[in-house]
Amino acid sequence: MHFSITKYNAPDFDGELFVNAPDVCYEAVEIDGVAPDNYHSTSMFPEYFKIGGKWHLATESRMDSSVVIGENDKLFVVENRNLKKGDKVILGRTENCEDGIYVHVNGFSEPDADIDDRFVFRRGRSRETAFTKDYDKLIELLRYEKEHGNILWVMGPAFSFDYDARHAMEALINNGYAHGIMAGNALATHDLEGALLHTALGQDIYTQRPHRNGHYNHLDVINKVRKSGSIRQFIDDHGIDNGIMNSVIRNDVPFVLTGSIRDDGPLPEVIGDAYEGQNKMRGLVKKATTVICLATMLHTIATGNMTPSFTVGDDGEIRPVYLYCVDAAEFAVNKLADRGSLSAVGIVTNVQDFITIIAKGLGIID
Repeated sequence: MHFSITKYNAPDFDGELFVNAPDVCYEAVEIDGVAPDNYHSTSMFPEYFKIGGKWHLATESRMDSSVVIGENDKLFVVENRNLKKGDKVILGRTENCEDGIYVHVNGFSEPDADIDDRFVFRRGRSRETAFTKDYDKLIELLRYEKEHGNILWVMGPAFSFDYDARHAMEALINNGYAHGIMAGNALATHDLEGALLHTALGQDIYTQRPHRNGHYNHLDVINKVRKSGSIRQFIDDHGIDNGIMNSVIRNDVPFVLTGSIRDDGPLPEVIGDAYEGQNKMRGLVKKATTVICLATMLHTIATGNMTPSFTVGDDGEIRPVYLYCVDAAEFAVNKLADRGSLSAVGIVTNVQDFITIIAKGLGIID
């Protein structure tokens, strides 16, 4: 199978609908972090705004944020909490040029797609769904993105509980199929536990047999990492030569670990402030062209909310952002897929099997 990027169909701005549309209205922010009444809230789709008679694309978008007009009419999509006094926020809650705002939901559809069919891309996927074609497409996509794009993995701790899954993910990272990693305290903690003690939550990662006093193992590892001062230093101090975090560190792959109120420790790099963590995650999402979320419902939904269906390259070309959700829970998969089938593909399976199939399909493990 030969992979090719889905081509973008730009709106025809010479059409009567666009020519006759008014310029957008805006209002300056009066209080930091408070949007003016009737602010326009962004979607996952490409959105255009008419300013001075010309249509402008908000090139870095995300859901549920405001649009600020900057110098030279450059548009910035800003979370409302990050608005500053004086920011010029675009107003209007229509999406079909009535307020100088156009939400282009069919940019990656066939040219004759129903333009009024905006939010009906929903499709249920279950354990009975056949995913063979999805695997084939994803494997070809990853081959393409390794050379031309940016692959972001969003991972729950399930990987660290299985020997084969850790080995497969390690191989993906070592072979250039990861340009960013997002996870929580648990993934990194139990992966490092596996690397140092061959256990996860006290169970052997291969045989699944519990070790005596094994419930101390992850706490001991956290303690040792905190003593070292960082994950990188811990890896050096203890001669770690395997695992996901070891591969991330050795290959200088950017990572963001965001914490939760239930975390043990946490590890030194884990960000405890939820909004700081969101900002750091957004930094990686902005660079991503393919996002794969694996067995972490909260991180998946959070990532989905900040991932647009498109990105604009340095050459100005608009291309899709491919978004995958892999989870044994059908709810998690369909929750993300409800955002639109153009950008979200769900695969209902356990991630240990999934990642091993992907690594074997790419020919990087036996």
